[in-house]
Amino acid sequence: MTLDREQVLRSAAALLTRRPTATMDEVAKAAGIGRATLHRHFAGRDALVRALEQLGIQEFEAALDTAAMDEGTSEEALRRFVRAVEPSAGLLSFLVTENQLWEDGDQNAGWDRLDARVAAFFRRGQERGEFRIDLTPAWLTEALYGLIGSGAWAVQAGRVAARDFPYMIAELLLGGARRSVEQ
Repeated sequence: MTLDREQVLRSAAALLTRRPTATMDEVAKAAGIGRATLHRHFAGRDALVRALEQLGIQEFEAALDTAAMDEGTSEEALRRFVRAVEPSAGLLSFLVTENQLWEDGDQNAGWDRLDARVAAFFRRGQERGEFRIDLTPAWLTEALYGLIGSGAWAVQAGRVAARDFPYMIAELLLGGARRSVEQ
């Protein structure tokens, strides 16, 4: 039987986004494979999390591409992005909490590339007069990430309806980031 690596990663992501401290035994069970099989493909939790990180980077980048961040107004682009990233929000919030991920240069390059794209989006919005200029693009980027993570956790915990995720994230961020006429 051939192991479907992506299916294993998606099963692991689904479990770990709900239960970040799940053991490798629990991950294997969730993926429908034995612990030994899981260990042959991922030599431990760190290797599994690094593979999940690659998946998260790919999904985040795909969401940015799907959202066409350079098209239309900044507000429209942000709304498209939040809708596009929603399916990956739980995985991304899990990855942000895994502090050992920030030690590897190759992985950091992927996150740095994504950070640069999001910050450039906010910078363009500022240059167009759509976003406040007293908040740095780096701060707006971090605020967006925090809202996505918090929204994912609230949906997973059942405190917020999944259908409300895109609206709540975009409205809260835009409410603080939108440049008013007085500015």
